Amino acid sequence: MISARLADRAGAWVAADPDPVTRAEIRSLLEAASGPGTAGALAASELEARFAGQLTFGTAGLRAEMGGGPMRMNRLVVRRTAAGLARFVGSGSGIVIGFDARHRSSTFALDSARVLAAAGCTVHLFDRPVPTPVLAFSIAQLGTDAGVMCTASHNPMRDNGYKVYLGDGAQIIPPIDQEIAAAIAAIDELGGVRLADPDDLAIHRVGDGVIDAYIEHATVARPSRGRGPVIVYTPLHGVGRAVAHEVLVRSGFTDIHDVAAQAAPDPDFPTVPFPNPEEVGALDLAIGEARRVGADVVLANDPDADRLGVALPVSADRPDPRGTGWRVLSGNEIGAVLAEHILRTTSGADRLVVSTFVSSRLLARQAEHHGVHHVEVLTGFKWVVRPGLEHHDLRFVFGYEEALGFSVDARIHDKDGITAARAFAELLSSLDASGECVDDLLEELARRHGHHATRSWSVRFEGHDAGSEMAAVLDRWRSRPVTTLGGREVVATTDLASGGRLPPTDALEIDLVGDARVVLRPSGTEPKVKVYVEVVEPVDDGPLGYRRAQAAAEATIDGLTRSVAAALDLPDP
Repeated sequence: MISARLADRAGAWVAADPDPVTRAEIRSLLEAASGPGTAGALAASELEARFAGQLTFGTAGLRAEMGGGPMRMNRLVVRRTAAGLARFVGSGSGIVIGFDARHRSSTFALDSARVLAAAGCTVHLFDRPVPTPVLAFSIAQLGTDAGVMCTASHNPMRDNGYKVYLGDGAQIIPPIDQEIAAAIAAIDELGGVRLADPDDLAIHRVGDGVIDAYIEHATVARPSRGRGPVIVYTPLHGVGRAVAHEVLVRSGFTDIHDVAAQAAPDPDFPTVPFPNPEEVGALDLAIGEARRVGADVVLANDPDADRLGVALPVSADRPDPRGTGWRVLSGNEIGAVLAEHILRTTSGADRLVVSTFVSSRLLARQAEHHGVHHVEVLTGFKWVVRPGLEHHDLRFVFGYEEALGFSVDARIHDKDGITAARAFAELLSSLDASGECVDDLLEELARRHGHHATRSWSVRFEGHDAGSEMAAVLDRWRSRPVTTLGGREVVATTDLASGGRLPPTDALEIDLVGDARVVLRPSGTEPKVKVYVEVVEPVDDGPLGYRRAQAAAEATIDGLTRSVAAALDLPDP
């Protein structure tokens, strides 16, 4: 049974909900919650969870499972959010709205457009699903004061989200997020907001013109030297294929093969439970296609095309632990080789490169070697692009986060998996012209700076107590810190919640003897805790020095991973 107060609140939600699917969902839960036994108790618990509060609007905007109730993503929540955003930006402002191919994304976008137009804003609404980088680019292209993207990026199929950008083309940061959240809080939970007609003159449909402008901007003519790589491309059932193909082809990379089963947008993501190139197995179909056609590289975007995954053939003289003949690069490996390519092909001491505090420390050493500026920031691309916007005396040339987010273009103030794919193809072409491969470049970097081996893994939490369970993981370390991990002494633990070199964030950084470290933090977009391990091994001058360093680093990381899991009462990954 549920309380009369909850029953009344849920009943009022049903009466106000414009969506027949979520309306029926809550009505069904109300009926079941009044019944006996386990089924009634489960329905009551689900209702209590859905009405336990309201989705928190933060620096990631909104992201949650779709469904009825104020703690889920649905049309009432989106309309209320749009009304709060309208209050924040003010009547007369211009806003561009994009959406991907997820369930309800187009509906959320149209609802937002109608609310914003009724509030006196000029709205530019895309007429088709688009990649998130196109939306970020369109803000400057159209000269709007803000942008909205309806997407949950790489999250599972049941999720959706609502990203907000301001006129600089970057995602919002504090205190703007709190100011927008306050404006949203002033709006009635059950809507009651004014809606413009979908054909209102204040709602301008945009499509080919802006998309073509992005493609033209993202296209870079390939030098004639070196052959272009044979590419297998997958958008993982997302919206990146058409734009990515056009950018690659116009840039001179024409030998592209699609993964047929993943080429068309499909919000059910039938071949990948988690449509994230980081996930183990996500690129298996693409690797199979690459073996079939004899490809040089697999390039993969996530469903909204703001991330890039890469797989490469294993060189004949390199280890092949999986026995597939292919290996998936980590975000840190992609970041290191893209950065090196860009730093070698640009010039000037005013260049700026940026990485997050959970990414490899290798980029800082690369920057020092090339005599350029490096800045370390919090996780999230709203932070990665910020130094380039704030330091007008510096030229932002590259930024990345280890979770496959890369920026190779100072004009686009968000991560962009499409321009990053083009840049990686350029890198391969350049290496081929000099008779080298990516593994050769990684070895060169290791011999110069030490072999930076990294590994990250996540523990996912489910259910109503996911948030508190996530918080408890870091609290266990705070309350009972250990003095050794994997046989290495802990020399310092930095609680980033207290601030310091970075703005306060819920994370722990554990430094170990021998140039190794562990970082713990809860994800800001999914119910999981992430663990990052980095070990730096020097490479001796002998021909097998690099292999020895790789083997030593992997053994150390294996030990550290098991030790961290035991110390935090987490399952062994």
